[in-house]
Amino acid sequence: MQQTQALTIPARTIMTPGPVEAEPSVLRAMSSSILGQFDPSFTHIMNETMVSLRKVLQTDNHWAFPVDGTSRAGIEAMLCSVIEEGDRVLIPCFGRFGYLLTEIAERCGADVHLIECEWGKVFEPEEVIAEIKKIQPKVVTMVHGDTSTGRMQPLKEIGHACREMDALFIVDAVATVAGTEVKTDEWKIDGLITGTQKCLSVPSGMAPLTYNHRIEKILKERKSIERGLVSPSENKGNSSKIDRRIRSNYLDLSQLQDYWGPARLNHHTEATSMVYGLYEGLRIILNEGLQNRFDRHRMNEQALVAGLQAMGLSLFGDPTVKLPTVTCVLIPEKVDGESVRSMLLQEFGIEIASSFGPLHGKILRIGTMGYSCQKRNILLTLSALEAVLIRHDANVNKGHGVQAAMDVYQEREMKAEIVQG
Repeated sequence: MQQTQALTIPARTIMTPGPVEAEPSVLRAMSSSILGQFDPSFTHIMNETMVSLRKVLQTDNHWAFPVDGTSRAGIEAMLCSVIEEGDRVLIPCFGRFGYLLTEIAERCGADVHLIECEWGKVFEPEEVIAEIKKIQPKVVTMVHGDTSTGRMQPLKEIGHACREMDALFIVDAVATVAGTEVKTDEWKIDGLITGTQKCLSVPSGMAPLTYNHRIEKILKERKSIERGLVSPSENKGNSSKIDRRIRSNYLDLSQLQDYWGPARLNHHTEATSMVYGLYEGLRIILNEGLQNRFDRHRMNEQALVAGLQAMGLSLFGDPTVKLPTVTCVLIPEKVDGESVRSMLLQEFGIEIASSFGPLHGKILRIGTMGYSCQKRNILLTLSALEAVLIRHDANVNKGHGVQAAMDVYQEREMKAEIVQG
């Protein structure tokens, strides 16, 4: 009988906008022994994970926990738990993932009002606020940092306007949490979703989220616990909510909060190893310090940008609203971007990304997120990209890219020494 070969994983340096390389200690944590989901040792880990999430998401919300599934599961859980048939929802879209919000909201039966701007730009807050006044939606939902275009939308003014006009503000912060500033409470964000596979540097599989009392009020109004989990007397009144019941069982936040809360509702079997990984990833982030982490992401981004530009490459999009965790590079004329990506992967073990829709074949995207966001990776990527572009007969300034990046690092080191001295 032919035997299956042992699993072999090639060495890779992942410089995409997600997934990224996981922290080594996260992978070690995930290999720990399995605990039962209601073992007191495990529920203690769940509670501590919620505490750490509040700190990383910069919120005092009681509810901050992960949904099992990728970041898309978290977005769907938030939207389908809040949106009911016919609810008016405003979605300002400046890239691919605004259309994802639209798709999910439409499936929830929302009356969606979509506004769009050119890819590579974002909205002036006044544009969005004017639409809120005009449409008077129940929900405004938008992306903070869209990896498809590498742009980041300013949110503070929009969040405050939503609160003043009693609209719920729900934000996809998948590409920004733990990589750049995301102030959930200060920006008046009612519901926020992120993902483990980006700046948290945990493998894909969980979508941490948080929401405040304004959203919890809706969850209570729509709450319906499946029969058999509680006694008939406790379930009394559920029948009156059947028309408003959250359409998804698995992604029902009203039940998930009881799973993560003291009630320990037996909703599903928790992905214990993923919780171990999230716990460790959050611990690393808090030990590094949020501001230090943001500064590290910004420094490596600056070194990458300096290197690309010194090489003679042009960047895509409005530089004033660039997403610090993703850099979009215009593919040089007459160069096959997919061939460049393939050679980088095959010859150097480095993975970067292409793009979507109107930008496919026009730009390459390089992520600088979490554990992947380090000096060694930046210098390796720049040197390898230069070599590959030369093999593709692109007109690049040979030897300039890595030197420009090293100049950025050296200047930072000198400034740090002056401050310490």
